Amino acid sequence: QVQLAESGGGLVQAGGSLRLSCAASGRTFGSYVMGWFRQAPGKDRAFVAGISSSGGYTSYADSVKGRFTISRDSAKNTVFLQMNSLKPEDTAVYYCAVDLYPGNYVRRAEDAYDYWGQGTQVTVSS
Repeated sequence: QVQLAESGGGLVQAGGSLRLSCAASGRTFGSYVMGWFRQAPGKDRAFVAGISSSGGYTSYADSVKGRFTISRDSAKNTVFLQMNSLKPEDTAVYYCAVDLYPGNYVRRAEDAYDYWGQGTQVTVSS
C-alpha cells in the first residue's frame, strides 16, 4: 500500500523557517516527479513546488520563489521543502504528491498527481 507521510509542520513566527519532509512507502518514487501543494482556509489547493526525478529541475510558485527550496533524497524515497522567511499568508495545510506520468517535466495541475499525503499544518503568526 502506497503511503506518503508529511512531517515538520507547526507554528512559527513571521520571518522564521520550517523544513517539511515527505516520506514515501510501499513503492519507490525515484523515477517520478514529486511536488508540494498547499491549501489555505477557504481556498483551493495550489501548487507550491515540484522537483524532477533526477532532482536537476525544480519549479516554484511565484509566491514562494526565493524563499522555499524543494529537494529530494531518492535513496530514502523522501522529498523536502525548506521554507524560509515565512509570512502569515503561507499559513496552510501542506501536501506532498507524486506524479506518475513518465518524464522530468514538473506539472502544476493538481489533477496531474496520483498519490497524496494527508497533509501537515503550517501556521505563521504575525
